[in-house]
Amino acid sequence: MNEFMEFFNTSDPANVSTSVKLMLLLTVMSLAPSILVLMTSFTRIVIVLSFVRTALATQQMPPNQVIIGLSLFLTFFIMAPTFQEVNKEALTPLFNEEITLDEAYERASMPLKEFMSANTRQKDLALFLEYTKAERPESIADIPLTTLVPAFAISEIKTAFQIGFMIFIPFLVIDMVVASILMSMGMMMLPPVMISLPFKILLFVLVDGWYLVVKSLLDSF
Repeated sequence: MNEFMEFFNTSDPANVSTSVKLMLLLTVMSLAPSILVLMTSFTRIVIVLSFVRTALATQQMPPNQVIIGLSLFLTFFIMAPTFQEVNKEALTPLFNEEITLDEAYERASMPLKEFMSANTRQKDLALFLEYTKAERPESIADIPLTTLVPAFAISEIKTAFQIGFMIFIPFLVIDMVVASILMSMGMMMLPPVMISLPFKILLFVLVDGWYLVVKSLLDSF
């Protein structure tokens, strides 16, 4: 116990530095899920992939673990330049004791603000700025994260639903055609989904659907 208290002894500059790093690490780890979901491309990706599975009507195929895992790796791929800039401009100087914790926060938030503002609709951002009665920001750096994060989140959800709508159209056409054929043949008791499912999977495979979906997601950023 004494050794533990000595580790956090603020009279030693080395212990202070280590304590700050430990507190910073614990804070980042506790906020990591929220940061990943609401401040990166994860929201758009996971919603679009879920729409693909729903449009195909394959129930739990691919499983949730696969969708979440693919969404995570695509998020890291898309956000790699932003994360590298945060590490270069904020984390590395902080750990080298070249800047203070407040300066590191300002430097780390700037790359994230640039990414989020580039994918946020002005209408959504104006909604939260008007609600807080804040003045119109002159630059991206002047936009508070408390305003930018929710605006970015609802913009991402809207964009994901727009992409999901476009994904649904060809599969909806297949369902309507199959349902019409079954009704004309008097086979109204046979579920159309059971017949249309193989055709939807075949269409998705022939057009290389996963490639097109992922390409569309990458191009959307």
